[in-house]
Amino acid sequence: MVLPDVQTEGLGARSARDIIRNISYEIMPFRGVEDAVLEHVPTEVELTVTVTEAKGIGATVDLAARLTGHGYRTAPHLSARLVKDAAHARALLAQLTASGIDRVFLVGGDIPHPAGQFNAAADLLRVVAETDDFQRIGIGGYPEGHATIGDGDLNEALTEKAPLASHVITQICFDANTTVDWARRVHRLHPQLGVVVGVPAPVSRQKLMRISAGIGLGQSARFLRKQQNVIWRLMRPGGYRPDNLLRSFTPHLTASDINIRGFHLFTFNELQQTEAWRQTQLAKLSNR
Repeated sequence: MVLPDVQTEGLGARSARDIIRNISYEIMPFRGVEDAVLEHVPTEVELTVTVTEAKGIGATVDLAARLTGHGYRTAPHLSARLVKDAAHARALLAQLTASGIDRVFLVGGDIPHPAGQFNAAADLLRVVAETDDFQRIGIGGYPEGHATIGDGDLNEALTEKAPLASHVITQICFDANTTVDWARRVHRLHPQLGVVVGVPAPVSRQKLMRISAGIGLGQSARFLRKQQNVIWRLMRPGGYRPDNLLRSFTPHLTASDINIRGFHLFTFNELQQTEAWRQTQLAKLSNR
């Protein structure tokens, strides 16, 4: 993949190398991932840490805190449906602040039965907004819609959350035009909200199956149902690489009616392969 030099409105001059260098990674709090991050991922790469129903929110916060201690910029996912109430939320936020974490990513979560009073990300976002401790507050975006939430409700939720968030990370969508059209609508309605495009990292079939098996039986089944189109794409013969998908976005990065701030790779903990891919792209750009 060779990206052209681009200039992104609001961020000043941006080169293709800047875009690749500033790609962020999503990781899952499974056994061995901390060692894999330390071995393969440079501290310049920002990380988000997902939350799973099986391991609970504590595993996510603890891993994010340890990685922050190692020098990474880490944003834990906080799932509203795993938070009991405002007091529980404030205690979690205080723990993050004490660990030096200044960024979070808020999701509603898809567990069937909430742990307490919070049902949606907006409920938790209002508590986060009470403090000035977090420089970056991310929320989720759905260019192709949501499996269980109607488009009207999604739009209403985004309108409620956007004024309190810094950016939105999109769910995986393999059609760049669909994502761009969605991002254009977001920019028209919420011009201050940056859009970070979520893209699958290079991933093996075996890794996908291990991940889906490892997140707990109930959550694994929901993961497979929600992501069946994604998994089908990633498990094609020959595997998957994000090159073509990322290249499809480059004509839109300079547009004045859109606010794509960067890209976020869903690594499925395939960190050695993901970072090798990123370094290959940087090397190609250096040789241009």
